[in-house]
Amino acid sequence: MDVDDSLVEHLVEGGSLTRDSLEQLATLRGEQPQSSVSEWLLRLGLLSEAHLAQAWSATLGWQRFDPQAAVKPEADLPPLPLRFLHHHCVVPVGMTTDGKLKVGVARPAERYALRAIMYATGLNVLPLVGTRSEIEQMIETLYGRGRTVMGTLIEQFEDLADPESIDHLKDLASEAPVIRLVNLILQRAMDLCASDVHIEPFEKRLNVRYRVDGLLREAESPPVRSAAAVISRIKIMARLDIAERRLPQDGRIALHLAGRQIDLRVSTLPTSFGESVALRLLDRTSVTLDFSQLGFTGSYLDTLLEVLEQPNGILLVTGPTGCGKTTTLYTALARLNTTERKIITVEDPVEYQIDGVNQLQVKPAIGLDFATALRSIVRQDPDVIMIGEIRDLETCRIAIQSALTGHLVLSTLHTNSACASITRLLDMGAESYLLASTLNGVLAQRLLRRLDPDQCEAFEAPPALVREHRLEHYTEERPIRLFRPRADAAGGGYRGRVVVSELLVMSERIRAMLMERVDSSALERVAREEGLRTLYEDGLRLALTGVTSLEEVLRVTRDEGEQAA
Repeated sequence: MDVDDSLVEHLVEGGSLTRDSLEQLATLRGEQPQSSVSEWLLRLGLLSEAHLAQAWSATLGWQRFDPQAAVKPEADLPPLPLRFLHHHCVVPVGMTTDGKLKVGVARPAERYALRAIMYATGLNVLPLVGTRSEIEQMIETLYGRGRTVMGTLIEQFEDLADPESIDHLKDLASEAPVIRLVNLILQRAMDLCASDVHIEPFEKRLNVRYRVDGLLREAESPPVRSAAAVISRIKIMARLDIAERRLPQDGRIALHLAGRQIDLRVSTLPTSFGESVALRLLDRTSVTLDFSQLGFTGSYLDTLLEVLEQPNGILLVTGPTGCGKTTTLYTALARLNTTERKIITVEDPVEYQIDGVNQLQVKPAIGLDFATALRSIVRQDPDVIMIGEIRDLETCRIAIQSALTGHLVLSTLHTNSACASITRLLDMGAESYLLASTLNGVLAQRLLRRLDPDQCEAFEAPPALVREHRLEHYTEERPIRLFRPRADAAGGGYRGRVVVSELLVMSERIRAMLMERVDSSALERVAREEGLRTLYEDGLRLALTGVTSLEEVLRVTRDEGEQAA
């Protein structure tokens, strides 16, 4: 079995390749055997560059290349032809302690370049798997006289004058350097698996930051003189008014990038030094509509599914912005989506299309808000209604009325905990007796960074830490072990995120307390007596099983932990 076949086998076993994709790949390989498996996987959009590099790393047992840990341009590296490095997409990046030359490789199946480097330098080689863009950027940094890809573009903006008119700005935004600059920013976001891109103009710099696994990461930025052109280019792509710079604007971009269909939500905001732009990346191919993959398992998942199977009532998903509420609701809809049920959603905006679900986007500018849409929806004879967010009393009352008349209603709310959601609805003006008869459950959630299994280590928990967090109550294992990223971990030791949640199921006792309008702390106390597992406690469970670190649990659920203590 050659290395390409080993890669395919690994992807099939991991569920990254379906039977249909495998047959398509086999057909294309037969028709054009000169093209590698990697090329076809990227060309067909079956994998991202980062996912492919990770798969090669697991298949061959090679380490993953980390650009942040690479050497500086002034380091002593062997002199190799720039053309050779670009052609084979390889780059020496440093030495190991035992005298091996570390080489970043984008095409691991091709071994000629590694043998040539060994012959030319007389050194043994330690290969590291990277993406093509990572390797090319490092070649420019280490062998291109310190110039990165961004650096070569920056030179083209040195003589750029501020645009004097909107027509001039529009022409500038349509020129090749600006287009390449914006494409490079978006390509980096894809390579990093970023959820958001922030482009922020300041007096002396244009700041570009990427949100990766919930945390912002700063990157090399374009020159400040390019700010107007770059932001105008994004506004043109989102079909926004580039002449309007005094008011916020919202738009969308549909983009085919690196073989994948990407949707971007665009938001502009006027600031002191220009317009700040926030891009939310929605990758339809990477979203996982499976509860177990999201982190819901065991009896907890069974209880959630029981709530979902109720013929009527309300299920709320709560938490701050960016905690995965919408993904959880889409996963619930995917499970409920059968031929026997009619499902209608009201969203702002519609983030992912689900076949068989009627999805409606609100348009406040023409009077189509949540309340107006819901009044029409109930006349469409739906079985399940999903409301993007309960924002006001009118929407809340229509949701309650829909549940009373036999519909299952799913929605979101911005509160910190499950019990606090009930208090919020009461404060909003909802009648307690109606809530008590319609609310089935409230799911509060957050997202924790998931430890990379190949980049973490276990350690025995110190006694003080065990006592502080009462870890002995959450595991029977002795000694108690926790997990953390290794000191030399690439990318910080985390990869991907997992849901941590608390599920409040409405019992008769809690319904009676709701009728009496008791506060959220009293509700939570009774709910915990009935088996509620808080966000903090669910996070400790994940930390003790090696899914995440205790440090990450405390970072995200610190307030809940202090209350539980």
